[in-house]
Amino acid sequence: MNLPNKITLARIFLIPAFIVLFYLEETLNGYNYLVAGIVFSVAAATDFVDGHIARKRGLVTNLGKFLDPIADKVLVSTAFILLLTRPMAFEVVGEWGIPVAGVLVALILARELIVSGFRMIAAGQNIVLAADNIGKIKAWMQDVAVAALVIATSFLGTEFGTVAVYIGLVSFVICAILTVWSGIHYIVKNRAVLKS
Repeated sequence: MNLPNKITLARIFLIPAFIVLFYLEETLNGYNYLVAGIVFSVAAATDFVDGHIARKRGLVTNLGKFLDPIADKVLVSTAFILLLTRPMAFEVVGEWGIPVAGVLVALILARELIVSGFRMIAAGQNIVLAADNIGKIKAWMQDVAVAALVIATSFLGTEFGTVAVYIGLVSFVICAILTVWSGIHYIVKNRAVLKS
């Protein structure tokens, strides 16, 4: 197993650690969200590292092509679901923040499932569909939104927490818009896959 694939596996193994840390409120005296946010940020950063190394050193493998998108989607999906179980960051904008967040998370998850299914159809036709620039920006915005919202939850009620939560909320709305837009763009651009 080459280095990029090991880094991808490390990202997958960080997901359970992120989950456990997220819920250790009493043990970490409320700083569990800060620690979980740091772990999430490290895991998200490995996405850029493994891809860069794989392309630069010519280490792109089928295993990497399979594991990398799965690791990304599971990490981000898990984070958004966890945030809905502790929705304090969404409540900052009022009671309507939680249902709106739920709808946006549902849209994000639906897009990821639809695009994954679309890629499976393409793979069945021996067509490899690479991620486009909109998708890459979307992924980056998702990571920023999650990291800011999770970390902010440890500091709600403070000036830092207020700034962080609004950065997270704005990033969350932007990433939801980009997620839907990139999904539609991706399918329209590659619609020939559905004509076969």
